[in-house]
Amino acid sequence: MRDDHGTPRRAFEASDLARVAVFAALIAALGLPGSFSVFGGVPITAQTFGVMLAGAILGPRLGALAVLALLTLTAAGLPLLAGGRGGISVFVGPSAGYLIGWIAGAFVVGLIVHSSARKPTIWRTALAMVVGGILVIYAFGLPVQSLVTRLSLPQTAVASLVFVPGDLVKAVLATVTVSTLLRAYPRAFRRNWRSAVSRETEGRGAESSDIESRETDDRTPPAP
Repeated sequence: MRDDHGTPRRAFEASDLARVAVFAALIAALGLPGSFSVFGGVPITAQTFGVMLAGAILGPRLGALAVLALLTLTAAGLPLLAGGRGGISVFVGPSAGYLIGWIAGAFVVGLIVHSSARKPTIWRTALAMVVGGILVIYAFGLPVQSLVTRLSLPQTAVASLVFVPGDLVKAVLATVTVSTLLRAYPRAFRRNWRSAVSRETEGRGAESSDIESRETDDRTPPAP
């Protein structure tokens, strides 16, 4: 089976499951420091940063699966969220929508980063982090938070603006991390990226072949 870009779509392998486990553990580890404050007291947890990295590096399917694995273990009672939170109760609180949004966010980040056979530019990576890592998560989180807190959706959105600077910082850090990894260790993405240089080389090769073909036709004597 092939994907939309003509590259073979692999079935899940043992190495894929291992990578999913690694990123689920990474997201959990990023919750160990708990929350901290910057920009005048805005609380931030680093776990969304891990969600962005999972989607960008693993791709949409495996990135979403890594987040789903983490949340499944959390629902089973393991204290894997920032501040040592765990158990089914976290999925009925104000932050429940944001947790579900992590799954969709990782998927969208991976979808944008891996949307082309060409190696992603820093701008495409940044777009993925903002759209998938912030907007999609807020799209899931705000309605649930509004429902649980019994505030109107506009009031909830205004109150949540204090988290945006921290989320933008995480998006920038994730963009820099992914861009650096693309240059230093592209094999981490399990993709055969095509660069602009390779496409230009292919174009020149095709053009040279056309010229050689024309020259051959010119040298071929006409049939009697």
